[in-house]
Amino acid sequence: MKEIKAIIKAYNEMDKANQQAALATVVRVEGSSYRRTGARMLVMDNGTWIGGISGGCLEGDALKRARLAINNSQPTLITYDTSEDDPHQIGVGLGCNGIIDVLFCPLDFNDPQNQVEILKSCVQESRETHTLITITSSGGEWQFPKTGQIIRYEGSDSLNIFGDKTLETEIDRQIHHQISDKKSAPHSFLTQDGRKADLFIEILPPEIHVVLMGHQYDVYPMSRLFKELGWRVSIVAELIKVNSLIKSISDEIRPPAEFQELIFDEHTAIILMSHDYKTDKKNLPKALSTSAAYIGMLGPRVRSERIWAELEQEGIAITEGEMARIYAPLGLDIGAVNPEEIALSLAAGIRAAFSGRDGCYLRDRRSPIHPRN
Repeated sequence: MKEIKAIIKAYNEMDKANQQAALATVVRVEGSSYRRTGARMLVMDNGTWIGGISGGCLEGDALKRARLAINNSQPTLITYDTSEDDPHQIGVGLGCNGIIDVLFCPLDFNDPQNQVEILKSCVQESRETHTLITITSSGGEWQFPKTGQIIRYEGSDSLNIFGDKTLETEIDRQIHHQISDKKSAPHSFLTQDGRKADLFIEILPPEIHVVLMGHQYDVYPMSRLFKELGWRVSIVAELIKVNSLIKSISDEIRPPAEFQELIFDEHTAIILMSHDYKTDKKNLPKALSTSAAYIGMLGPRVRSERIWAELEQEGIAITEGEMARIYAPLGLDIGAVNPEEIALSLAAGIRAAFSGRDGCYLRDRRSPIHPRN
């Protein structure tokens, strides 16, 4: 989401009367690659670019491809194959052993449904997971939709544009599978009369939202790191106690009395870090009453266990399902010492939890880092 927001910001600031641009999107990855599907790069006709589709090895060629798409006013799908020792292939010698399809789409600034405008509409709306369908290529006689077009999926009626009920049903079934799996993926569909449609079904969740319940000085390095990652940061503390530096970084500051007015969802992490035992004990039931998927408790395990035991004695027993959401101690075991390193440990732990990973050494992982098609 951070990359998308940076692209939107640059797009909004463009001199659209005198500039042109194209959007490059990774729509298929086979094997290994530095970036995954959904990675984007905005390229302007003056050579300026924002975002990225690789670790830097493909961007040079991507600039040329984007300019060609702008000059021809035509979307193009380019395949980069780093799996073969072809001296004429861009990216050869990288050792990535992957095949990457990148869709280059010139942007029509007069079209309120161009690719970036669609992304803007998703970002500007409430915190919900959006599903986008990008037409990456089509074969046969298609009037609509066109290659490069993005469809915002808001139910089966969004697919009426294909004009083929059997195809629409098939696409709709696959979309629901991807939504259930919470993963983006490319898919090819074939109509009964032989027309082909290659689609990139993208599941676009909102950014991670971290709620820090505390006002001590360690809130600052945490807020700074989380914002660098592109996450949303809310702080629950009395405003008078919050350092002015933190005020300039966080997205929102609420006094404890307004805790329930914050937005909580399955992409929210709440961190209890008041450094006061009684306050954290009082805040834990409040955190558990929300829909936040991650609740972290700063401090040693024995401290947290004491809080749980005292709450149970007071008639506030924590269920097994609630305990599954609690991370105490929170963070990954990296030997963190200072506040900045502790912030790194926390951020890595939160990212691992939302990704369904255990945060182990990658050298000990026997399966690929990312699922292979």
